Amino acid sequence: MVNATLAPEAAERAARGRSAVGVRGRERHRRRQAVVAYLFLAPTLLFYAVFLLLPLGFAVLLSVSRWAGFDLGDIDPVGLDNFAGLFAAGSTFLTPILTNTLLFALGTVVLALAGSVLVATCIDKLRFQGLWRTLYFLPIVTTVVAVGNVWKYMYEPGGLVNGVLNTLGIGSVAFLQDPDTALPAVVVVQAWASVGSAILVLTAGLKSIPESYYEAAALDGAGPGTVFWRITLPLLRPSLLFVCVTQFLTGLQSFALIIVMTKGGPGDATDVAALEMYRQAFSYGDWGTAGAAAFVLFVVVLAVTLVQLWLFRRKGEDA
Repeated sequence: MVNATLAPEAAERAARGRSAVGVRGRERHRRRQAVVAYLFLAPTLLFYAVFLLLPLGFAVLLSVSRWAGFDLGDIDPVGLDNFAGLFAAGSTFLTPILTNTLLFALGTVVLALAGSVLVATCIDKLRFQGLWRTLYFLPIVTTVVAVGNVWKYMYEPGGLVNGVLNTLGIGSVAFLQDPDTALPAVVVVQAWASVGSAILVLTAGLKSIPESYYEAAALDGAGPGTVFWRITLPLLRPSLLFVCVTQFLTGLQSFALIIVMTKGGPGDATDVAALEMYRQAFSYGDWGTAGAAAFVLFVVVLAVTLVQLWLFRRKGEDA
């Protein structure tokens, strides 16, 4: 009787023991998997630590310091003096530099978004769509130096653009020499050069719209304009958000095209934040002011991105 009573208890204890051993075994297996995963991720994490986290931390340190860019031992903490200098009376950082940066980014987004939506919609109705997408994508794979120099010659008084204006009976315009036209002229080039990537995203978005929506609209007698505004644009919202955010970020950080075409001139008509950071660091040796300007630009980029995401999300909820 005793053995008969103890047998179920012993079997239960043995089962619990085997269960505990199984749990410990699974935990050891998961730990080994985690270790292997981190070993594979180690090169990428090291890359980000060396080329992202360390420079970011050093930039924050420079923004509250004074440094000429040579000996690390010469870094002199100055608190918020660099930020105060950027926004002090007589400083050109807020106006016109930061203003030019925002206008440049906004103009690029408006032109590139409008152009890419129009072209993508037209390409979606044509044959040989791959060929047209490739042609429009060519400026993306062309170096900025080449694009800037070609357009700079086209903007010359005897260039192609003024030749077309003269043919239409309009006098020549000094696009890059006139402070009133220099920034819009560079904006056009930046938008033209970035339309290709936006077209790829938007054409993919157009392909994802079910044809049944257009068939239902046709049965209801909806015209092309109604279909575009009521079906195409609302369903393109995720693609439009991606294009809008990426184009704005590119515009806010633009540097190479401006330094190739105008070098920030005439005067400071096309001077932008990235170019000013470059000048402060490499031309004037004031790395502290450059770091503070970089931090301010980061805050502006973050704020603009968050506002764009909020606006698109709110419109999506209202729809």
